Amino acid sequence: MVTGARQAARIRGVYLKTILRQDVAFFDKETNTGEVVGRMSGDTVLIQDAMGEKVGKFLQLVSTFIGGFVVAFLKGWLLTLLLLASVPLIVTSGGLMYIAISKTASRGQDAYTNAANAVEQTISSIRTVASFTGEKQAVNNYKKFLLTTYKSGVQEGFVSGLGFGLVTFVIYCCYAMAVWFGAKMVLHKGYTGGDVLNVMMSLLTGSASLGQASPCMSAFVAGKVAAYKMFETIERKPKIDAYDTKGKILDDVRGDIELRDVFFSYPTRPDLQIFSGFCLSIQSGTTAALVGQSGSGKSTVISLIERFYDPQAGKVLIDGINLKDLQLNWIRGKIGLVSQEPVLFACSIRDNIAYGKDGATTEEIRVAAELANAAKLIDALPQGLETTVGAHGTQLSGGQKQRIAIARAILKDPRILLLDEATSALDVESERIVQEALDRIMVNQTTLIVAHRLSTVRNADMIAVIHRGKIVERGSHLELIKNLDGAYSQLIRLQEVNKESGEDVDGKSIYEIPVESFGRPISPGQCKRISSQKSLSWESSTNDSSHHSFSIAEYTSTSKGPSREKVPAESEEKFPLVSIWRLAHLNKPEIPIILLGVIAAIISGMLLPILGILLTRVIHSFYEKPADLIKDTAFWSKMFLILGVVSFLAIPARAYFLSVAGCKLIERIRLMCFDKLVRMEVGWFDEQEHSSGFLGVKLSADAAATRSLVGDALGQILQVIASVVAGLIIAFITSWKLAFIVLSLIPLIGINEYLQVRYMKGFSADSKMIYEEASQVANDAVGSIRTVASFCAEDKVMHLYSRKCEGPRKAGIRQGLITGIGFGTSFVMLFLVYATSFYAGARFIEAEKATFSDVFLVFFALTFAATGVSQTSSMGPDTSKAKDAATSIFAILDQQSKIDPLDESGMTLDYLKGDIEFCNLSFKYPCRSDVQIFRDLNLAIHSSKTVALVGESGSGKSTFISLLQRFYDPDSGYVTLDGIEIQKFQVKWLRQQMGLVSQEPVLFNDTIRANIAYGKEGNAIESEIKAVAELANAHSFISALPEGYDTIVGERGVQLSGGQKQRVAIARAMIKSPKILLLDEATSALDAESERVVQDSLDRVMVNRTTVVVAHRLSTIKNANVIAVVKDGVIVEEGEHETLIKMEDGFYASLVTLHTTSSIAS
Repeated sequence: MVTGARQAARIRGVYLKTILRQDVAFFDKETNTGEVVGRMSGDTVLIQDAMGEKVGKFLQLVSTFIGGFVVAFLKGWLLTLLLLASVPLIVTSGGLMYIAISKTASRGQDAYTNAANAVEQTISSIRTVASFTGEKQAVNNYKKFLLTTYKSGVQEGFVSGLGFGLVTFVIYCCYAMAVWFGAKMVLHKGYTGGDVLNVMMSLLTGSASLGQASPCMSAFVAGKVAAYKMFETIERKPKIDAYDTKGKILDDVRGDIELRDVFFSYPTRPDLQIFSGFCLSIQSGTTAALVGQSGSGKSTVISLIERFYDPQAGKVLIDGINLKDLQLNWIRGKIGLVSQEPVLFACSIRDNIAYGKDGATTEEIRVAAELANAAKLIDALPQGLETTVGAHGTQLSGGQKQRIAIARAILKDPRILLLDEATSALDVESERIVQEALDRIMVNQTTLIVAHRLSTVRNADMIAVIHRGKIVERGSHLELIKNLDGAYSQLIRLQEVNKESGEDVDGKSIYEIPVESFGRPISPGQCKRISSQKSLSWESSTNDSSHHSFSIAEYTSTSKGPSREKVPAESEEKFPLVSIWRLAHLNKPEIPIILLGVIAAIISGMLLPILGILLTRVIHSFYEKPADLIKDTAFWSKMFLILGVVSFLAIPARAYFLSVAGCKLIERIRLMCFDKLVRMEVGWFDEQEHSSGFLGVKLSADAAATRSLVGDALGQILQVIASVVAGLIIAFITSWKLAFIVLSLIPLIGINEYLQVRYMKGFSADSKMIYEEASQVANDAVGSIRTVASFCAEDKVMHLYSRKCEGPRKAGIRQGLITGIGFGTSFVMLFLVYATSFYAGARFIEAEKATFSDVFLVFFALTFAATGVSQTSSMGPDTSKAKDAATSIFAILDQQSKIDPLDESGMTLDYLKGDIEFCNLSFKYPCRSDVQIFRDLNLAIHSSKTVALVGESGSGKSTFISLLQRFYDPDSGYVTLDGIEIQKFQVKWLRQQMGLVSQEPVLFNDTIRANIAYGKEGNAIESEIKAVAELANAHSFISALPEGYDTIVGERGVQLSGGQKQRVAIARAMIKSPKILLLDEATSALDAESERVVQDSLDRVMVNRTTVVVAHRLSTIKNANVIAVVKDGVIVEEGEHETLIKMEDGFYASLVTLHTTSSIAS
């Protein structure tokens, strides 16, 4: 057991290390977060089981088998040789069984992996699932995978039972031959009855041991299949190895960058060429900007410089040296990356910033935070730097996340800086301050900017316009605007057209820069006009992922966060809280099948006592006269054959019926748990123990472990009970006094079992809880692999993971010692029963109170029963784990959702106007009850009107959307829809009336077609899908893909660019045809042309719809019926654009003035 725990821990570590060293292409094509977590939590349990106590037990049983045959040879070699004819049959049947189980187990593992992926994808995107009422879709999808695992589990059980039934049949046939040939030997070869009995008993003991090895063999097969999948990954040699120490390390990096004649296509879409002979040169210390349409290849340049991928041809050079010739970690350490959708780890703000530099001091972290304009937001949080940000940073708004990511990059102090929309999510003041900080650190650094704002792009030393993987124009801003027919100037004119059409567009690509900003003097009279073209967004995003936060702060040297004692409530519950009968009740629909399995188990259990009767009669026969010997042994040989036939029927029947029941139980538990999870309110997922990593372990390992209490274990327990009852009846009928003496020692075995289980109690619960935490570490790292690679954080992740696993390793050693002592003690007790039986039997024969046959009959009846009881001691660890797992499972099932999306109670309206009102609203997020978001807030939104919400990052703009969609309920006050409190509506119906497009849209790892159809719960027809795709300006890029609408988008849409993802998300919302439209930076990731077309589409669909716009561009904000400014939890200003702009010292007016100042300064 100790060895198994150590090996499993080592394999977990090696597997995660191998995963972290893989190139990004591996994650694009061959794996995803759900699979990795599933293998680390589920497969390693199977490997540990196969390499743990099962190995010791198997070796013991095999040595008993070999020892039995050795003794048999010594006592009667000729008879033993005759009986060895059965061995090939045993080996053949066992081999065939092993092969068949391997195949079915492999299919089962694949299905379990798919199921784990479904869980991870759903929980990590729970807001998207809730918003689009995709709960039933998720459950049905999960159910489909569970059906496959159920079928493979039943097949595995039946094959296992059939194999061991065949082995048992052969063994009983061997007994029949032994009796028949033994009689011949006594009559013709000079054997005595004792010799024959020695051979028979030795073979009986050895064969029985082999028969008891079935659970071990099953565990070995399952472990082998699981290990094959893991070692397949472990042995994979990546083309770009994060741990490869080979390569040059330069004394200094100047920062010259060159892409020379680069040919590149993504591994997932090799037919779609991104670059064909692409060339780009950036001199050290200069700033270059890349602009172009969404999907043109701008971010691909950054991926190649970071060496996430290698080009198929051509070279990427730094300081004239091929990137492939430089040591990977060293060169990545010289590059700083801030991406458009920054990924934070599920730890504290301090630790997230500290990823930028090993051993960073608190002072250095604070300086970096101040430079990134993040110090104020950090200080405003109750826990300051120790605030946990949640998985992927979902506890923070988009702007807050971006500032933390910038602080992380600033702390790294890189020689080469890569900015991919680095300040896109910031409000204007933060953008100005952060840009000044970036400007300072950009001095003497080589900087590459992708489609940034005017203040940065126009000052770039070189601007390159990329179109379809080619640089069509390059030069400085002043040089490019001189070419009136050039691509750059055409894009400027496009902006002028947008402006003149009343759809002024500011944004994050060069296409969106107003023409007045280029090379013309700006008069004071123009400032107001220009400012109207700037974005008034202070950013806030509706986070689509689960707000699960798993703090790793307590394990880092700089942490002062919460202690490890803060564990999930489920793990603190005691075993008695979960009744086995409650678990068994879940198997109620399978009662007829269970009864058949019970009958088969009872028959199997009675075989051993009956075998004792037959052996006793055989022993008596060998000491009879020759005539009686021939007649009786022939009869008893036939009885052994009949017993073999019964075993051949009963053992497979028991295995099959109880496998059906056990696998149904696991399927039902998993489905019930998953159904319960998707019913929980979104706020429930904010808690750290409800993250996708934690919950994934519960649905995989915990559900499977419960089978040890009801499924397979039930058959073994009933078999033992049947053996004990039958043995007692036979013993007491034969000689009740002798039986009573022997039976008086049996309680010692029971006491040993009780003490063992008592000491085991709690070990597996603690280990399971900590392994769940470790799984969350792996979940975060794999889900953010590009960020891990960019910041060379592989060793940090491994160090944290190792510390998480240290506790279970130590507990495993103690658990192994207790189990070993208990198992050994049970055998001491067993041999004590043997000794007492023979001693007492001899005294009884001497006193003529029992015959020789009576003693043997009592001995066999009770010792066979005791053997069965002693074997149950090996079930101790499995039973202990199963009880802990059942406690954990029922802790989920007993949860009561405050906002159940599948609850069909509540009102629905035949017609919805769309009037919305927030009345005296006060609200705090459940996970941060000390931070007040709204304070007695009031806001009215009239039907078919557009309301724009503006305010600082983190002011609560996105909270309006969360409350509208009932992700949360207010602490006081209420939200009404058409004058009715939204709590009175059916949740599903309510959410179906709303269409959400968020700043960071989450797509599922499925086809583009499926992702768009998801908006209509998967029931959209092809024409509808294409219509909304065209409306969202997505049809053209989708059609250009080799697989079109059948293109797999990858985990969280990673295979698409930001703009492409956004257009698919807009199409998904449009297909819903909602009455209320919720737009949270809906077009922020689009290039100018796409933004214009999509905005036209949105303007059309906004007609006759109530629309809530969060911090959108002025083209929407300016034309909104009402603009509401959110500050300090209340609406401080409200009115139309023209009204608010005239308010002296008004908040909105000051922001417009700030834009004007920014325009002039730039």
